[in-house]
Amino acid sequence: MALGEWYETAPEEECTTPKQRESRIPSPSVCPPPPKKKAAFPKKPDPPKNGYFQPPDLDALFVMGPRRQSCV
Repeated sequence: MALGEWYETAPEEECTTPKQRESRIPSPSVCPPPPKKKAAFPKKPDPPKNGYFQPPDLDALFVMGPRRQSCV
């Protein structure tokens, strides 16, 4: 049976929405809670357990030697 033949022999019924109880979408029993607002100021993180990084004495690395006098 070709597509055109089936269409011609199909009954002349309109498409309808199923109205049986099994076909209905169930209504929610409880409304969901409203969305929560985000905090205006985010919570600061706790300091690290091992403490912050302590670099070696950087002043010892960048000590300026005595100035050279220019030859005039």
